[in-house]
Amino acid sequence: MFQYTCLNPIAKKGTDIFGSDYKLSDTLEGCDAVLVRSAKMHDMELPASVCAIARAGAGVNNIPVKECAEKGIVVFNTPGANANGVKELVIAGMLLASRDIVGGIEWVEKEKDREDIDKLAEKEKKKFAGCEIAGKKLGIIGLGAIGALVANAASALGMDVYGYDPFLSIDAAWNLSRTIHHSKTLDEIYTQCDYITIHVPLTDDNKKMINADAFGKMKDGVVLLNFARDLLVDEDALISALSSGKVKKYVTDFANPTVAGREGILVTPHLGASTEESEENCAVMAAKELRDFLENGNIKNSVNFPNCDMGTCISVGRIAVTHRNIPNMISQVTQILGGEGVNIADLTNKGKGEFAYTLIDLESTASREALDALAAIEGVTRVRVIK
Repeated sequence: MFQYTCLNPIAKKGTDIFGSDYKLSDTLEGCDAVLVRSAKMHDMELPASVCAIARAGAGVNNIPVKECAEKGIVVFNTPGANANGVKELVIAGMLLASRDIVGGIEWVEKEKDREDIDKLAEKEKKKFAGCEIAGKKLGIIGLGAIGALVANAASALGMDVYGYDPFLSIDAAWNLSRTIHHSKTLDEIYTQCDYITIHVPLTDDNKKMINADAFGKMKDGVVLLNFARDLLVDEDALISALSSGKVKKYVTDFANPTVAGREGILVTPHLGASTEESEENCAVMAAKELRDFLENGNIKNSVNFPNCDMGTCISVGRIAVTHRNIPNMISQVTQILGGEGVNIADLTNKGKGEFAYTLIDLESTASREALDALAAIEGVTRVRVIK
């Protein structure tokens, strides 16, 4: 019986993935796994029983990822599960910034009691007319799951799309329309594009990447959209760029005192992945990741350990070892098992940065002494019996 807890409400379509071998707990104590959306976990004391955390979403800023890795806790996310919801909001953001739809709606609300509102509207509509997005240049920073969908949708709407992503994956490249221009530098995005949208994860290296220097290179009257993370934009530099006319509109999904209610800025209350479909997709993916890990030891979409898949165990037993990515680890593991007379049917070892993961299928059951010896190896953080 596996035990899990949800730190936030998780769509039932996801938790229904767990079968009769799973028990939902109200507390962390004794849990094997944790499902989370936005709850802050940095100050939480996790019991030793927790071996996996699944974030129903892409960003993991609310989870102490490295600290978890050091304890052998695998952290999963759900890349792409909410991509369509965010993509649609980005397209809506471009349209709202191009034509003053919000201003027009507010004008009608203000003048709604006038009997001649229909005639007055004909006179006033030019104030809200704006421009079309077809034929304009859109620059996309980051061509992951969301960026690729935005690129294809914008291209289908008649925009001239430029994409920048030095880490473009093969899968993402295959999913991109042939019409997308692949920019080799950010400067090409800044200098050429009428609209710029950001779709990269926040790291220490790219915090405030859209700064005064970046704004200085942009075209006058550019529209900037940020549905990734607010800290990617230097908001003090942004306010100056808005005041000077360098930036025509800033559209963001992150409300804070600096941007809320300010002229030239359209703020939505973190709606990007808040559709019913996105929440269900994220919940289902997160639950499937946890089940495959808990039942088979397989890892897919972890942010702190490598992908590793050995399917379903058909041998007598399987053990999973999380450890530091250091030399001589596998030889120590196999020496201990061999010394116990345990034959290895199959073995997979994968590394990711400082940490690594090893799955071992055995032709006989490993003794408690062998498991304790594996756990005592310097650099090993967790040994788990799968079957």
